[in-house]
Amino acid sequence: MPTLPWITPNPAAPGTRAVVMASRFEVRSLADVPRFFAKSIAVWRQIGRTPGALGASLVAHPLRRTFYTLSAWESREALNAFAAAEPHRSVMTSLRDTTKESTFTFWQTPVKQLPITWTEAHRRLDEQRRGVADDASTGA
Repeated sequence: MPTLPWITPNPAAPGTRAVVMASRFEVRSLADVPRFFAKSIAVWRQIGRTPGALGASLVAHPLRRTFYTLSAWESREALNAFAAAEPHRSVMTSLRDTTKESTFTFWQTPVKQLPITWTEAHRRLDEQRRGVADDASTGA
């Protein structure tokens, strides 16, 4: 299971809150795994130089054809700017046909709780996939 450990591209301002995003992607076939992982590395490099990125990690389960991302941002605007910028925008467009299923979840947390654990991210993704909506658990 390849894992890119949590990185901290930019320091968080003490006493603030972070916007956290976790995602799960399942690709259609094992043949799609190398391409998805290679493109993920380009996005990973982008995070390291993106203003507002407070942290990120990626876990790949190649034989299950599944990839997970976890990132923290100083604001939703910073996250949206990252998603709209290159190479992320082109990578996501180019991978759309190879992705069987994707799940995203967002919440806020005090920056002192960074890095977020994968246990917490998986719990929230599982809730999202099951359609569980609880304002207290989503930070809304």
